[in-house]
Amino acid sequence: MSLEYRIDGTILPVAIIKLTPGQRIYSSSGGMSWMSQEVEMQTHSGGGLGKMFKRALSGESLFIVDYYVEQGEGEIAFAGEFPGTILDLHLEDGQTMIVQKDSFMCAEKSVDLDMHFRKKIGAGLFGGEGFILQKLTGPGVAFVNFDGELVEKELGPGEMLRVDTGHVAMFEPSVDFDLQMVKGFKNILLGGEGLFLATLRGPGKVWLQTMPLDKLARKIAQYMPQVGGKGSSGGLNIDLGQLLGGQ
Repeated sequence: MSLEYRIDGTILPVAIIKLTPGQRIYSSSGGMSWMSQEVEMQTHSGGGLGKMFKRALSGESLFIVDYYVEQGEGEIAFAGEFPGTILDLHLEDGQTMIVQKDSFMCAEKSVDLDMHFRKKIGAGLFGGEGFILQKLTGPGVAFVNFDGELVEKELGPGEMLRVDTGHVAMFEPSVDFDLQMVKGFKNILLGGEGLFLATLRGPGKVWLQTMPLDKLARKIAQYMPQVGGKGSSGGLNIDLGQLLGGQ
């Protein structure tokens, strides 16, 4: 029986899934947003200490929660944790997708969640996301949450795309991920992109996210009040003394 669901919302989306007897989905503990009274939950280690350790390294919780109904039908929802896009992946038997760390939301029980090590040291040290990504293997439907909007590109054999680190959301395992040093002293010093750009070499599909959360956090931090009560940008200066009634 195919999984029935819908994805509602725009910049703050939510995946709403309908469950019937025999269907079971799972998520990391704390991932559920709301569910109807018919839905049952079962928390477990999800495969023992080895699996728990891998999930912790890939940004997930130690425990897994299964959701199911014994009779009738129920509804369960998983909302995004930040402005972005929820993508539903329909994975064939043995099909794998490599996704950024901490993007997994929930999946059918038949989908395997594992961590994926970047093989090249440079990509792990300077790629913006560390050595560890997440790997989802079918069959089944999985839901992942990315930052901002998504742009999908298909690379031909040997075709390369250079990307600012942090914008890589997901790619097929046939795509080679590496880093390339920015050429030119002025580009490195004044270009604002740092020393390295991520390189994605085909064949295969890649998905790029338009608003990496770390960039958003740095931008917001420019307007946050600092010690002494002044913001770091002229756009918003906050006097904490005034906010506290002149104390």
